[in-house]
Amino acid sequence: MAPGDRAALRKLVDEGNEEAADRLASLAAGDGDTDTLKYLIESGNETAGDLLTELASARADLATLEYLIDNGVESAADKRAEIAAEQGDAVTLQRLADEGSKVAENLVSRVIDESS
Repeated sequence: MAPGDRAALRKLVDEGNEEAADRLASLAAGDGDTDTLKYLIESGNETAGDLLTELASARADLATLEYLIDNGVESAADKRAEIAAEQGDAVTLQRLADEGSKVAENLVSRVIDESS
């Protein structure tokens, strides 16, 4: 896709077009363009949040996952909880459970059950 086409999509996003936002998110994810994905997240696009979660998870990019959590992306909290469990990071796991991550809650319960 030509740069001008992305500029046209961005303009449509700025005008509130969700279909354009989803398309731009898909293109940005394919290119690993985290800046565009963050722009879309801050514009309220959920697709961008889920796509950036997948990128950050694949890269084990904890800072980006925390950014996503701070921006209300539930899938990021769940992925972060899984990583915390794998790393034995009980503090982060409990924090995520306290913040409402169902995956974290389940993982905390599992750890408690296994230690009983």
